[in-house]
Amino acid sequence: MRDFQRAIRFVALSSVAIGGLAAAPLYAQSTKSVAQEADDEGVIIVTARRRDESLTDVPIAITAFSGEQLEQQGAIDITDIGLTTPNTTLEPSRGTNSTLTAFIRGVGQQDPVSGFEQGVGIYLDDVYLNRPQAAVLDIYDVERIEVLRGPQGTLYGRNTIGGAIKYVTKLLPQEPSFKARVAYGSFNQADAVISGSFPISDMVRVGASGARLSRGGFGENLTTGLDNYNKDIWAARGTFEMGGYGAPILIRISGDYTKDESNPRGGHRLIPGARSGAPVLSDVYDTRGALNFPKQDVEAYGLSMNISANLSDNITLRSISAWRKDDSASPIDFDALPAIDLDVPAVYRNEQVSQEFQILYESDRFNGLFGFYYLDATADTGFDVRLFTANAALPNLTAFTKANVDTETYAIFGDFTYDLTDQLSVSVGGRYTWDERSADILRQNYFLGTIGGSPFFGGNSIALGGPSTNFKGSEDFKKFTPRASLTFKPTPDHTLYASFSQGFKGGGFDPRGVGVNAPAAIVGAPTNEEIASFLSFDPEKVNSYELGYKGSLFDGGLNLALAGFYADYTDVQIPGSVACTVAGTPSFCGVVSNAGKATFKGLEFEANARLGRDLMTSGDRLNLSATMGYIDAQYDEYITNIGNVPTDVSQYREVQNTPKWTASGSLSYTMPIGAGDLFMGTSLSYRSKTYQFEVPNPYIDQSGYALWDANIVYTAPDGRWNIGLHGKNLTGKEYITSGYTFVVANPVTGAITNGTNNLPIPSLGLEGTLTAFYGNPRQVFVTAGVKF
Repeated sequence: MRDFQRAIRFVALSSVAIGGLAAAPLYAQSTKSVAQEADDEGVIIVTARRRDESLTDVPIAITAFSGEQLEQQGAIDITDIGLTTPNTTLEPSRGTNSTLTAFIRGVGQQDPVSGFEQGVGIYLDDVYLNRPQAAVLDIYDVERIEVLRGPQGTLYGRNTIGGAIKYVTKLLPQEPSFKARVAYGSFNQADAVISGSFPISDMVRVGASGARLSRGGFGENLTTGLDNYNKDIWAARGTFEMGGYGAPILIRISGDYTKDESNPRGGHRLIPGARSGAPVLSDVYDTRGALNFPKQDVEAYGLSMNISANLSDNITLRSISAWRKDDSASPIDFDALPAIDLDVPAVYRNEQVSQEFQILYESDRFNGLFGFYYLDATADTGFDVRLFTANAALPNLTAFTKANVDTETYAIFGDFTYDLTDQLSVSVGGRYTWDERSADILRQNYFLGTIGGSPFFGGNSIALGGPSTNFKGSEDFKKFTPRASLTFKPTPDHTLYASFSQGFKGGGFDPRGVGVNAPAAIVGAPTNEEIASFLSFDPEKVNSYELGYKGSLFDGGLNLALAGFYADYTDVQIPGSVACTVAGTPSFCGVVSNAGKATFKGLEFEANARLGRDLMTSGDRLNLSATMGYIDAQYDEYITNIGNVPTDVSQYREVQNTPKWTASGSLSYTMPIGAGDLFMGTSLSYRSKTYQFEVPNPYIDQSGYALWDANIVYTAPDGRWNIGLHGKNLTGKEYITSGYTFVVANPVTGAITNGTNNLPIPSLGLEGTLTAFYGNPRQVFVTAGVKF
């Protein structure tokens, strides 16, 4: 019923958008295409400020990748761009292929359960993806990807405190087109992407694309026999376009579908089993976790309508209507052993309807945007925490959580730029956001039964006492966030800027919190208000300051971007999970707090040089590009309760997923062969030590490492066909990207307590959980493409 209501709402919003635009006067002015490849001089046109501009002119820290670049580099999914983007981390989340963990400049969100808003916004054709599930977008039919660093709120529908990643697909051409690309390589990688479009008339075009992306496992589950780290994805996209290419109005309706039936990703144990003595496996991609229910399955789909109409020579009206839904089933074997020591079957069901309106004004000296945004989203999570070995007196002990968290948000925003002179301009903007978060959270323990686990997952265990949480509540969050910048262009090829922006991320309720553990003001059970206070957390806020320079030198032969930033981050939301006791029973509890204050300051550098143009024959191109990111990220205050006493432990805490140094260097050479071109490129990327959680852990924290890639691509005349050879992580570096830890640690310093044989002592389950997930090993594959 709820799905039907949301579909009706999407249709209603879309009808309002179409009706409003249809009633507007239209003048004979071409609608600008936002889908532009890099031009002949290598300049990428971006829409970071909702209008077409070159990277050099945009006074924002932004990295952009054209579709052609990504294809030459053999990019597989959106996480690949994190290797060459300063101060950015993009990784699949632990036991999945398609849930995204994203951090920019120290701000992000690692926890995928309902209740936690993402710190980095992911946009698919200007549609904000509210949840991280199915957000590891595979790269096909992409026009470009833009990564904007720092708070974004005055130009985009949804406020994002850390930054935004824009995935932009291609507009349909005016002529019939067909494109196919296949790949085959290591671990039986076999990919195929087919795209086609056809103009029905001068004004109407339709197109579709489909992708089959598959790969065998990097390792094996030694218990189930399944491939581990395999890939099994089907994807499709369909598009209808009307107008554009000289017409004053462009209507673009698109739908997309993704089906991921990859096996569950099992982690690698870093310590022997404390009870069984199971040894550490020699291959980090192998696992022994037996949990395979529910079957891993991710299904995501959406429908959007993007309308742009030129109302006059200066005014453009845009409407972005969207509906999206995804369902995920994920069996997560935390302990990675056959025994049901700490096993978590989980399901995630997310749905959203959004509507955005923008009015854009462009003139010789004044440019501006005013917008309205609405989002109605639900995030439903259900999971067992199965502790069958925890207590012989409580066989098949299971802690079940069902958390439904709804978000309804409205916002008005604007950003305006005025050119005081031909060289000096000032920009001001602001956003007012209304967020309402509603939660319905149930925690219930179960035990006994011939089939373990909660009834939600098909078990026949019986309830162990009453619910430990049975909570319904809501809370409103309102915030005005301003932005201002000053830009000076001493010449058209150089841009200096200074900016201030404020970011905001709404609060919410911890879906794993245990209500009966809430401290009661009087003797007896805590009240609903006390439970609400215990489960809730406050919004985050950040004040970000930035100085930057962008320049194009030597007639476009060298392009530079340099940015320095400083950010005050307050009420930092720290979600986590720990072993706990509920009514005398061992269990799994959420611990979410607004830790206090953090300071982030750093530098970012990007350069691209076309070398030796005067020394080479016509058509030769030698390119050198480099990026560098430095960030000093530290907690100034981190308050946690030690024996019910608030204690500042900031000196013992680190900012997760935020290496101090990120760097990359790429060298490529393109030379003509006959009437075609041969591209040869290689790149080296580096990340310094990365902490997986706020509490340092010598087992799962990853020391600094470098990855080496190389690519060779031949493109035939007129780009009719190409063939390429690509190598990823050619040195075969093994590196940890995420993990789970449930061992006893010092509550202040986080130091792991050692037990028998100097091994950590389990804090939940009997085996001890220190489990790591790894980045992709060496991969070599060939690609072939054709288009006409």
